[in-house]
Amino acid sequence: MATTRRERLRAETAAEIKAVARRHLVAGGPQAVSLRAIARDVGMTAPGLYRYFPSLDELVNALADDLYDELAAALARAGAPLPAAEAGARALAVCRAFRAWSVAHPAEFGLLLGPADTEERLARAARRFEGIFATLSTDLWRQYRFPAPVEVDPALAAQLDAWRQRAGSAVPTPALRVLLGYWVRLYGLVSLEVAGHLRAVLGDAEPLFEETLREFAEALGLGAAYRRPAPERAT
Repeated sequence: MATTRRERLRAETAAEIKAVARRHLVAGGPQAVSLRAIARDVGMTAPGLYRYFPSLDELVNALADDLYDELAAALARAGAPLPAAEAGARALAVCRAFRAWSVAHPAEFGLLLGPADTEERLARAARRFEGIFATLSTDLWRQYRFPAPVEVDPALAAQLDAWRQRAGSAVPTPALRVLLGYWVRLYGLVSLEVAGHLRAVLGDAEPLFEETLREFAEALGLGAAYRRPAPERAT
């Protein structure tokens, strides 16, 4: 769709503002992201910045949207080479890509997937990732029909069922309980690693991540799809 020169310049300036905001986030954490500091680095006044982002929250939410897109693209690239018939291998690749992106971008991880500072940002995260989780969980269930509990606590089942219907997932509620439990453990492990809380015990948390991933694969019946990545050669 064609755009005017003014629209292109506005889009370029907005992108520059978000890039500067990201640099501040990486350098000093969320508290370092301020309109005054960003405006100074971009070369405009703080009031001028308001023409692009009416508030700091608007800017941070726009940056978060870009980062969600970046992470989602990394997960999609990891699973893309594998056919739909290899749901297990694709799920493992996506899990590894999630950890790799998170470890490489700790400040961005903190903004997107750390403690949610607003309900709006929490809702944005849910909207961005529920589609990925729904697709992967459906493919895994259809291919492997892994064991699931006969009964699930009614209060938990009601919440899972509501999510299943909202996300359009074809996975039965008990099976979702299994997958969500495994995802929470993987996510928790990555969160601890990114936050540095495992360093006192583990200088390198990847072996523990891989052991956990292998355990999950075997529990879901897709152990044959698990292949430990070859160690990277030093160059």
